[in-house]
Amino acid sequence: MHGPVKGLFYAICYPIIAAVGFPANLVSIIILSRGRCGLSKCVTYYLVAIAVSDFFVIITGCILNRISRIYFIYSVLSTTSVCKLSTILARCSREGSVWLTVAFTFDRFVSICCQSLKIGYCTVKIASLLIGMTCILSCVKNFPLYNILKPLYILNGLPWLCDIKSIFFTLPAWQAYDWMEHILTPILPFLLILLLNALTVRHILAASKARKKLRNVESGRDPEVESRRRSIILLFAISVSFLLLWATEVGHFFLVRFKGDTDFNGLDFQNVDYILQETNNMFQLLSSCNNVFIYAVSQSRFRRELQKILMCPFTILTVKL
Repeated sequence: MHGPVKGLFYAICYPIIAAVGFPANLVSIIILSRGRCGLSKCVTYYLVAIAVSDFFVIITGCILNRISRIYFIYSVLSTTSVCKLSTILARCSREGSVWLTVAFTFDRFVSICCQSLKIGYCTVKIASLLIGMTCILSCVKNFPLYNILKPLYILNGLPWLCDIKSIFFTLPAWQAYDWMEHILTPILPFLLILLLNALTVRHILAASKARKKLRNVESGRDPEVESRRRSIILLFAISVSFLLLWATEVGHFFLVRFKGDTDFNGLDFQNVDYILQETNNMFQLLSSCNNVFIYAVSQSRFRRELQKILMCPFTILTVKL
């Protein structure tokens, strides 16, 4: 594809992601907050927190940071001050969502594999504490980057968009920060989710095999095993989605460091590095708008609540008529 065609592709994809992700996360927040999906309060807290983080990722990372850059190039949304703020908020929301997914995965790992810790750890109090700490630490980690951003260009005396200052790529302190940033998101979460799910699967297989032998139901159905299998479908669906959509970012990080390059800044749809970078960003945004579909497929009660919301306007209209 030529540069203009590639630019058109992203110009179409980002509004679609926003049009799907904004209402999808909003609906997820509403449904999960009602607590009618048959999930424990602890699980519900994590899922609501992830949905809220994803909701802000769509607003800041997609609408303010990407769509405004393409469609409103000379509006207030493209000024340097707004660009810097939206960039930092997008990073905070994105990393909050990533680490909340890790916290949820670890909570389910403890619940399934560590029965001695389950009573003390898998509680609403611990979930609330971890959610709050995750959000605070995500902000604390990313706000120093606000001062490392500069105008991409100045037109008629006004600064537009934002770019990274050259000292970020030369000072050892900022280079160390860059490595730490990429290790914390997404490399470490990627490895932790892989490890925790592998351990959970191993435990489930061993427990199921032992239970079948104990109950001598090799050819029958064990309700306990079936119940446990249903309870982890949601965990694996969310984890696999995360791993698939973030795999390109992990690969891109190692490719860039292996080549000795830096992340591309600016707005150039003819530059291969920029296209690869934008593709990674698009996959990350997709990971912030697909959970509602995972819930709808894997949770029958969530499906019923979703149907009620979708049918609500028609129900109200029918009553009035």
